[in-house]
Amino acid sequence: MGKVTIIGIDLAKNVFQLHGAAADGTVLFRKKLSRLQFCRFMEGQPACVVAMEACAGSHYWAREMVQLGHQPKLIAPRYVKAFIKRQKNDAADAEAIVEAAQRPTMRFVEMKTEEQQSRSIMFRTREQLVNHRTELANALRAHLYEFGHIAPQGIRYLSRLERFVEDENANLPDLVREICRDLLDQIYQLTGRIDALKKKIDALSREAEASRRLQTMPGVGPIAALAIETFAPPMETFKCGRDFAAWLGLVPLQKSTGGKQRLGKTSKMGQRDIRRLLIIGAMAVVRWASRKGAPESSWLARMMAKKPRMLVAIALANKMARGIWAMLTKEEDYRNPATVPA
Repeated sequence: MGKVTIIGIDLAKNVFQLHGAAADGTVLFRKKLSRLQFCRFMEGQPACVVAMEACAGSHYWAREMVQLGHQPKLIAPRYVKAFIKRQKNDAADAEAIVEAAQRPTMRFVEMKTEEQQSRSIMFRTREQLVNHRTELANALRAHLYEFGHIAPQGIRYLSRLERFVEDENANLPDLVREICRDLLDQIYQLTGRIDALKKKIDALSREAEASRRLQTMPGVGPIAALAIETFAPPMETFKCGRDFAAWLGLVPLQKSTGGKQRLGKTSKMGQRDIRRLLIIGAMAVVRWASRKGAPESSWLARMMAKKPRMLVAIALANKMARGIWAMLTKEEDYRNPATVPA
């Protein structure tokens, strides 16, 4: 029997499917273990590569494997799917994970630390609260619209909706007024919780040197800086800034064949949180430049003169991603190209 060099694990809550293989791909064992049996089994295994899909719980188990002396490798599920032969089951998934991990050109997901996962939970919680507040504000606006009261979209116009609710001369039934007041109370409670999380994010962004450096770039605030630190892998994993922009999905989608290059819309094949925040920040820079005016002969001025605003924002987000890679790899603050001497 050969030596086990790689073990593929199909993770679950209580049942783990293992596929052990030798260096030449020979199958050495297939096991289905409970959570407790899995821990004991891996403790008795010699140091080897442990491959898993990057999913919920995978980063925790990757850290546990490191403590046991193994080398964990996390693979995006979309890259594993192509190696499933026929029927999909736990055993087939574990085997496909091993075959995918043995490919020399396979791309792996960086293991997250406990600190990164903690920040990601805070980021997701804030995002969830913001979405819930938006849902309640939209419901309040829709209820009042049914009685002839309208207001623009956006949380900034909440005070106008509140005036409608509290106006005794407004033609609102008592039941509707009571329900709208309850919605307003929920919105204000969520706003307080969002503001508290925002203060924590601001404090964390001031503590880390990388976050402080990122915020020197126009369009990058504390939330975007925290998202980059939390969700992006080390910048050393990318050869250049364009690779980081491609990882975020900010490059054109390629449909080239026969030596003919065909570029389409933005690929959007990457980390959506950072991509969304960079586009929002770029849009803020474009709006500011449209009001105040961009520096003459600058890239932004030339783009705004001939391209739609949204297209300019996405192109600027691409440049911001490349600049972020350069700032973090060279450990330098942002330098405005318009003021840098040639």
